[in-house]
Amino acid sequence: MKKIFILFFAFISFNMLGQKNPENSLGVWYMYGGSFELSDKWKLKSLAHFRMFDLTNDLQQYLYRVGANYKINKTLSVTGGYAYLNTDATFDVDGGNEDEHRLYEDFNIKHKASKLGFDHRFRLEHRFFERDTQHWIRYQLGLSYPLSKTLSAFVFDEIFFNFQGDTYAQNWIGGGLTFKASDHIKLKAGYMNISNNNISLNRIQLGIIFNTKLHK
Repeated sequence: MKKIFILFFAFISFNMLGQKNPENSLGVWYMYGGSFELSDKWKLKSLAHFRMFDLTNDLQQYLYRVGANYKINKTLSVTGGYAYLNTDATFDVDGGNEDEHRLYEDFNIKHKASKLGFDHRFRLEHRFFERDTQHWIRYQLGLSYPLSKTLSAFVFDEIFFNFQGDTYAQNWIGGGLTFKASDHIKLKAGYMNISNNNISLNRIQLGIIFNTKLHK
């Protein structure tokens, strides 16, 4: 199964190299995710993304997010928090940086059908720019399936709506593999497509996920 994980990463890494159009260039998201259990009900969530136009040196956006998660029961939970983003919308040149602050509220539903895991996330976002404020609604459906004790496959689709202009904003769809390196660390490799009415972008996702308890 480790060989499958490595081959998958190699395949998506070499696909579409050398293209200089943002729609043809294969970008990458380097991702960190952390979940720190404070009690049986409360978790502290943290996230950092470095989102690249290409594989190495053209940074499109970086994002930091923190939040508090409250577990209602085994199926339902809610999360609220804050995120900071800096975005360079220009491809292959420096410039166009814009700061953004966000507040968000999530409603999460998790359940299983046999071994197949379902993860629903409804998110309300409030995005604050220097000259504008926007409000968005996002819905993500995620599916996961264990391939072995340490390896699992996942697919997801997330659709975005806003209250300004056209209601439909964009769609993210993708999938990949998650490898359990230890009881506290998982490694993630995947591929996703980002599309809206104007553009379609292809992205590799490479991430590390920490999960730990801070209580007895």
